[in-house]
Amino acid sequence: MLIKILGSAAGGGFPQWNCACRNCNGLRMGTLRGKPRSQTQIAFSPIDGVWFLVGASPDLRSQILLTRDLAPSSGHPSHTPIAGVFLPSADVDAVMGLLHLREFQSFFVFATPAVQRILRSENGIFRVLDRADPPVEWQTLLGNRRIGCHLSPQAGDAPTFFYSAVPVGRNYPPYVSDELRRSATTDDASVGITLEQGNKKLFIASTLSGHNSEWTKQAASANLALIDGTFWSDEELAGTGRTNQTAREMGHLPLSGPEGLFAQYPKEAKGRKILVHMNNTNPILDENSDEHHQAMEAGFEIAYDGLTIEL
Repeated sequence: MLIKILGSAAGGGFPQWNCACRNCNGLRMGTLRGKPRSQTQIAFSPIDGVWFLVGASPDLRSQILLTRDLAPSSGHPSHTPIAGVFLPSADVDAVMGLLHLREFQSFFVFATPAVQRILRSENGIFRVLDRADPPVEWQTLLGNRRIGCHLSPQAGDAPTFFYSAVPVGRNYPPYVSDELRRSATTDDASVGITLEQGNKKLFIASTLSGHNSEWTKQAASANLALIDGTFWSDEELAGTGRTNQTAREMGHLPLSGPEGLFAQYPKEAKGRKILVHMNNTNPILDENSDEHHQAMEAGFEIAYDGLTIEL
C-alpha cells in the first residue's frame, strides 16, 4: 500500500489567511523554521493505478493537481485514478472537497449513516454529485465492522483490502440541524478508519477527542498511525482572541499534559506514528521549538505536504 500526505494542516492551512499569530507571521516573514501546509488530505493506493482519498479537504483540487499519480491518463481522458473517498466526519474541512469532484464523475463515498444524512438530505448542494452517470455510489461505514473491498474483476477473488471504522469523536459540526443531533447516534459523528492489506495495517484518526479508548487498540496494532496533532495544549487558542473553547471542547485531544495524546498513546505500539492536522497555532510547526523536539523525542513524526510512505 502506498500512502501520500497531500495536506497536513488543520482547517485554514498554515499560514492561515487571517492570522498573524507567532507561527503564521514568522512563516510569512521567514523568521520561523517551518513548512507551509495545506489542509489535511490523505490518499492511499492498494494497487497500481487505483487511489482512495481519506477526507475531502477544501484544498483538494490544488492537491490533486500537484500529485501526478492522481492525474487522468492521456489514453483515457474521462477516467480518474480516484476510485473513492472515505469521509471520517461531516466537518467542513473533511467534506468541502467533494464539490471539487462534481464534474460528472462516478466514484464511491464511504460515510457513516449520520454523515450521509447530513450531506444527502440536509444539504442540497451535494446533490451535484448525482449528476454523474452512473451517479456517485454511497457506501455505509459502520462502527467496528470489518468489510472487504474487492477491486479484482474476478468475482471469486479475495478482497483487495479491508476497512473498518471506530468512533473517535462525539461532536457534529455547528451547521447540522437540531433534529439530526437529537436522532443520530454520537458514534456516527467522527470515526477513525483502519485499512488492512495483507499483514499491514494503517490507522487514520485526524480528529481524536479521547472520549473513549477504542482508538488505542487500533493504534497499538497498526504498522502506521496517522494521528490527530491539532493542538499542543488544551488552552492553546485562548490567546488568539478567536474563541474561548479549549482543544477538548473542540473535539481534539491535546498532545501535551498528563492526559494528552502523548501520555495516552499505547506504549506497546511498535508502528510508525505520524502527527497530522496541525493547527496553525501549534508550536510543533516551528522546527526550532522545544515542543517540536519533545514530539520527536516521544517517537512521533510530524507530517508535511508531499510525504510518501510505502507500507
